[in-house]
Amino acid sequence: MSKLNIIESKLQDVKIIEPVIYSDHRGFFTESYSKKDYEEQGIDYNFIQDNHSLSADAGVLRGLHFQKGEFAQTKLIRAVTGAVLDVIVDLRKGSPTYSMWESYILSESNKRQLLVPKGFAHGFLTLTSNVNFLYKCDNYFNSEADAGIAFDDPHLAIDWPIDIEKAILSEKDKKHPSFKEFEKKNDFIF
Repeated sequence: MSKLNIIESKLQDVKIIEPVIYSDHRGFFTESYSKKDYEEQGIDYNFIQDNHSLSADAGVLRGLHFQKGEFAQTKLIRAVTGAVLDVIVDLRKGSPTYSMWESYILSESNKRQLLVPKGFAHGFLTLTSNVNFLYKCDNYFNSEADAGIAFDDPHLAIDWPIDIEKAILSEKDKKHPSFKEFEKKNDFIF
């Protein structure tokens, strides 16, 4: 019996992963990551960095972020406490889902994980307070390769379930270029 249920996304190469949860009156147990189990499902990445963010309030919006070129990262994402609306955008030229986005609820209760391949912009909106958000990366962060796209880009028309004027943003995330500006630069290689 597999310890993972894999759900294919509408976006090419993206996977939703549901680990098996063992629950009883005491709580639950799950293996949040086992390289062997993932490899048996064809998910074979060498994750080398773990990241952890805390968003204290509901309405925090982080993104849309990505790493360019040789520093691009595959990410395995999950929310350990609270809930987020996780959004990804396919930036891979030539992909049949190029410039398309999709959103997913990742939460403490559903324990879902999201596999985001290299070449996707990523962001999330906290739906609750006290969100502990963890993700594994298959490449190290490089500040020179750090990039982003405006979360409220009209071309992408992402359906954020919040009044955008009330979103809690970093100064950096307020200044990302539009998708069209990103395309004009054409300085990304995935």
